[in-house]
Amino acid sequence: MMRQQSFQAEEFEKYRKPTRKEIFLKDMEQIIPWKELCQVIKPYYPRPKGAGRRPIGIERMLRIHFLQHWFALSDPAAEEALYDSRAMRSFVGIDLGQEPVPDETTICKFRHLMERHNLGDALFHKVNDYLAENGMKVARGTIVDATIINAPSSTKNKDKARDPDMHQTRKGNQWYFGMKAHIGVDSKSKLIHSVVATAANVHDSQVLDDLLHGDESRLWGDSAYSGQKETLREHAPNAKDFTNKKGCRNKSLTDEEKSKNSTKSSVRAKIKHVFHIMKRQFGFTKVRFRGLDKNATHLFTNCTLINLVLSKKRLLRLAQA
Repeated sequence: MMRQQSFQAEEFEKYRKPTRKEIFLKDMEQIIPWKELCQVIKPYYPRPKGAGRRPIGIERMLRIHFLQHWFALSDPAAEEALYDSRAMRSFVGIDLGQEPVPDETTICKFRHLMERHNLGDALFHKVNDYLAENGMKVARGTIVDATIINAPSSTKNKDKARDPDMHQTRKGNQWYFGMKAHIGVDSKSKLIHSVVATAANVHDSQVLDDLLHGDESRLWGDSAYSGQKETLREHAPNAKDFTNKKGCRNKSLTDEEKSKNSTKSSVRAKIKHVFHIMKRQFGFTKVRFRGLDKNATHLFTNCTLINLVLSKKRLLRLAQA
């Protein structure tokens, strides 16, 4: 009886209007290639044994996993949010009149499975293949940059120590402790094609070779990537170097060099939009776990979802065609 009343209340809410969260989830529902992504996870997913309780479906757990990334939810917070939000339950496909929400332990086990088999990386490449098949191919220009993801520096924990995989670095006059997310993006579409996770003290230029796809004709980056002609010659031989020129203590930049840097920066600024989605929209400003490998898996999945958000309008047009 209560379930029927609840159903009627939802059906006849005269003044209800869709929220931004509902619209966003509806769009994601349409553009994500669920079947293909589930096939990536299927070989590693537990199979039912005997007459015991059957594992929850892969797609349902993947949807919950993506919700955690989009709304910066921990495992217990994800369970709580699903009980609280009708929009999230609808996206996952849960009817509280028929079944409970998967508990935080189940959500945690799925996350550990993703980390153990490096499935964040696999999903990233699968989605990029899917985007390429739909006409969103990587062009000839690459923009490279890195951003710091903070980690707790306190030693007031069980181990009485900071995370040994995280390190500190200085940026300007400020010290930071954590990891670095290095990315290479396409200069036209802003789609991420390369991702590297390191400790924060690794210099940006040290992973430049891993951020190049090899077919570049142009490379943009800030002054941290200047002076890497040898790396470019080896890994992207046809690329022209458009990284910002760096002055030194005894030789300041000329007005002409400053003007050229400004022009280059107008192209390089596109990568800031990617970091804006990562940090402001998805809330990935702090590491979520202890250890670099776990956070690297989180980063790869995050970048996977960023590419889908960047491609949303085009994918929706294709879906509705």
